[in-house]
Amino acid sequence: MTNATFKDHYQVLIVGGGTAGITVAAQLRRKLAPYDVAIVEPSTKHYYQPLWTLVGAGVFPKEQSERAESAFIPPGAAWIREHVAEFHPEQNYVVTREGRRIGYDYLVVALGIQIDWGQIPGLREGIGRRQICSNYSYQQVDYTWECVRSFQGGTALFTMPNTAVKCGGAPQKIMYLADDAFRRAGVRDKSQVIFASAQGSLFAIERYRNTLEKVAARKGIDVRLKQNLVELRPDSKEAIFEHVDTQERTAIPFDLIHVTPPMSAPDVIKMSPLANDAGWVEVDKFTLQHPRIPNVFSLGDCSGLPTSKTGAAIRKQAPVVVQNLLSAMQGSPLEARYDGYTSCPLVTGYGRLVLAEFDYEGQPQETFPVDQSKERLSMYLLKAYALPRLYWHGMLRGRA
Repeated sequence: MTNATFKDHYQVLIVGGGTAGITVAAQLRRKLAPYDVAIVEPSTKHYYQPLWTLVGAGVFPKEQSERAESAFIPPGAAWIREHVAEFHPEQNYVVTREGRRIGYDYLVVALGIQIDWGQIPGLREGIGRRQICSNYSYQQVDYTWECVRSFQGGTALFTMPNTAVKCGGAPQKIMYLADDAFRRAGVRDKSQVIFASAQGSLFAIERYRNTLEKVAARKGIDVRLKQNLVELRPDSKEAIFEHVDTQERTAIPFDLIHVTPPMSAPDVIKMSPLANDAGWVEVDKFTLQHPRIPNVFSLGDCSGLPTSKTGAAIRKQAPVVVQNLLSAMQGSPLEARYDGYTSCPLVTGYGRLVLAEFDYEGQPQETFPVDQSKERLSMYLLKAYALPRLYWHGMLRGRA
C-alpha cells in the first residue's frame, strides 16, 4: 500500500513498529479482522536487539539480528512509513514529520526508548574508534567484538548510566563475556576489568544480585557503584565519572571502554500531553490504559511502567493491551491485568546464564522447575537459540 492510498482515519492507530507495536498489531489483526489497523513506523529494518550482546562477544554475526520490517507487518494492516512529530489526543489525531494528519478512534503508543548519545560529551565523537565501543547500535556492535578480541591488556572499563536502559542487566553481560574472552586469549592476568555503574547495586532483585556479586568476585572484577559517566576524552582515553551522591568527579584512564549510553523517552512523547512528569507515556500499571485519556494505551520501553524495559515484559504486556483495547471498544470493563512480569537473561560468560524473572513486587516468577538464580548452560542455550525463534516466529506473528 503506498502512502497515497492511506486513509486519514483508522479505528486503531499504532505508533511504533518495533517489538511492542508489531506484537500488538499481529494480535489485533487476529482478533479484529473486520476492523482497520495502521502502524506508523519509518524504519524498513527490524532488529532483534537482545542478540547484540552475543554479537559484541563474537558469537553471532550482526546480520542474524536483522530482518525486513515489511515481513512482519500483519496482513491487512496499513503501514505508514513516516515519523510521528505531534500527538493531539484531545482531537484524536497525530501529525507526522511529513505533515500528514492521521485520526484514530484508539491509539497505541509503542515508540520504544531514545538513546541519548549526545548527552555525554565526547561519546558521539569517540564511538567506533580508539577502543570506545557500545552494543547499543547495530552500526557499532561489530566494533565491540573488534575491541574485545584485539585487547592486549590494560584497563577494560564497562559503564552503566543513571537512567533507565533497555534490559538492566545488559551493561554487565558484555563485561562477563569479555572477561572470558580475555582469559581465552591469555591477557586477563595483565588486565583490570572495572564495572563503573551509576546504580547502587549490581541488580535490583536480591535473589539474582547475590549470584552476580559472586560472579564478579570470582572473575576479579572491580565493581564501582554510584559512578555515573559524564564525559569521555577519546584522545587521551580517559572517562570522567561523577559520584551520584557527592558529585565528586574522578578520571579513569582506559585501554578499552564499553559505554552504555543514557536513555530516555522519545522527545516527541516528552513534549506531548501523553507524558508523565518523567517524560514517559502515563499509563495505569495494571490495565496499560492512559489514566487521563481513555482511548490511549501504551506498552514497552516508552511507557511509564515501573518495571524493567525488556522484550519479555512486552510479551506479557501485549495481550493485556489487546484484551483491554477490545473491552474499551465494546464499552466493557477493562479486566485484563499486567502484574509487572519482566525477564532479564543475565549472561555470565560463554555457555553460562542466570535467567532472572520477576514481577512488580520483585518476587521471582520463574518459568522452569530449576533454580534459575544459578548459572546454567541450558539457560544460555535458551537465550542464544530458542528465544530468537520465539521472537521472530511467535511474538511478531501474534502467536506467543
